[in-house]
Amino acid sequence: MTDPRPSWDEYFIKITKQVSERSTCLRRKIGAVLVRDKRILATGYNGAPSGIKHCYEVGCLREAQGVASGERHELCRGLHAEQNALLQAAVYGVAVKGASIYCTHQPCVLCAKMLINAGIKEIFYMEGYPDSLSRDLLNEAGIKLIKLPFDGSKNT
Repeated sequence: MTDPRPSWDEYFIKITKQVSERSTCLRRKIGAVLVRDKRILATGYNGAPSGIKHCYEVGCLREAQGVASGERHELCRGLHAEQNALLQAAVYGVAVKGASIYCTHQPCVLCAKMLINAGIKEIFYMEGYPDSLSRDLLNEAGIKLIKLPFDGSKNT
């Protein structure tokens, strides 16, 4: 009999998609899940820091200024999902060295640098992101960047 359960990659990417639903970004909902030994260490989604008004309350600065995706990351109220996952792990004293991360999108260069220094060994993602420097740095650091062939919405 065939095992009807989702593979581990499908399982974690489905959770990542669910995490992204908490995003407060008006442009793109991003989720990230840090995993080691088939156990979730921390999750994160993109949005404004705790106690700061969300973009859906005050509008999107990047949209107002016509900033293209993948550029001028500093012109945003929000933190990226990968950043929030790393910060949540840090706040609760969870070591992430040697972990994998599942992301709805390929990390940007800022997140890639943080993931490199955090000791993440591999990155699974569903959708690309217009940031070739991110891919270059991850490759140079020897971190596997793996595009998953499914979107997390199916049960197989």
